[in-house]
Amino acid sequence: MPARQPPRGGTAATFAPPIMEARRWLDGIEFPPDRPLLDVSQAAPMDPPPAALRQAIAEAALNDPGAHLYGPVLGLPELRAEIADQWSSAYGGAIRPEQVAITQGCNQAFCAAVSAIAAAGDEVILPTPWYFNHKMWLDMAGVRAVPLSTGANLLPEVQRTAALITPRTRAIVLVTPNNPTGLEYPAGLVAEVLALCRNHGIALILDETYRDFDGRDGAPHRLFADPDWGDTLIQLYSFSKAYRLTGHRVGALVAAEPIVAEVGKFLDTVAICANQLGQRAALWGLCNLAAWKADERAEILARRTAVETGFAALPGWDLMGAGAFFAWVRHPFAIDSTTLARRLVAEAGVLLLPGSMFLPEADPGSRDQLRIAFANIGRPGLRTLFERLAAFRP
Repeated sequence: MPARQPPRGGTAATFAPPIMEARRWLDGIEFPPDRPLLDVSQAAPMDPPPAALRQAIAEAALNDPGAHLYGPVLGLPELRAEIADQWSSAYGGAIRPEQVAITQGCNQAFCAAVSAIAAAGDEVILPTPWYFNHKMWLDMAGVRAVPLSTGANLLPEVQRTAALITPRTRAIVLVTPNNPTGLEYPAGLVAEVLALCRNHGIALILDETYRDFDGRDGAPHRLFADPDWGDTLIQLYSFSKAYRLTGHRVGALVAAEPIVAEVGKFLDTVAICANQLGQRAALWGLCNLAAWKADERAEILARRTAVETGFAALPGWDLMGAGAFFAWVRHPFAIDSTTLARRLVAEAGVLLLPGSMFLPEADPGSRDQLRIAFANIGRPGLRTLFERLAAFRP
């Protein structure tokens, strides 16, 4: 009998999921009760949605027959309309429900957007450090991810970006507040990148998963105020973080109607429709949880301040960026970031991610930079984190 051949599908073109890889570092390690594991590896709320939202989900499950059936491919009409209305108000622009698609989380929104505008052999520009799932999808789709180094200030530079555009370029991707660095991209920078994309006839994919935790007041940009935004902009959003709906998988994509129509092909083929209970939960949250969400934002911003204070007092460590759920730091040790991350699990009870999971292998930052998802732990947990980092000796 011939030997079974190794996998040769598109998934073989990319690396193993980093979060799953990091979880394997826990195998065989016991954490004593007086020093439990501090898990700052993944940006995901650890608490369930507020009780009122859970009650709304329960009532929908019990009393709304449609919550258990296939729904419209592009999402609940009521949810699409509410997003269009609230986004129009928040950004000072005009968005119609027909320009909104509901997806199974924001990762699927990204996959759908890329599938709508790019094919195998095309290119998409990703600032580095990148969100690893973006890189993974491009790899699997046969679309070349073109790394855009952001340098010491972690902000993409427009002139350097322009130099990477080729006839095969289909989009530039920006994530703000950024994953993994936490940085909030200035509104002027985002507008310059949109203009660059427009001049070259390519798309700007703007991932605003962490928009609700932006430290600035008001709209973080004015792109939707441009009446012609649809010729260039594709915006992505997630309900997972702001409403603690990670398990319900609800995201959104806002784009011109022809793009939304192409996205519909992807959604119908991959999932048919987004989670019905999750969509109802997202709609209820949009309509009822503004004050609660403001409190959540205030708490995350307070944790960011605690992170800034903690690293300022930690000798040798350099806080390069902080915001939303993340801190991006440079460590002071003469070992690479992957080795350090693994040793921190065993020797300090801290699980975080090395920069090598977010950067090309040749990038020097992959050796001495780390991502910390600080929103996963409260301020007492942050104090413990800094105590353990201060005590660690390689």
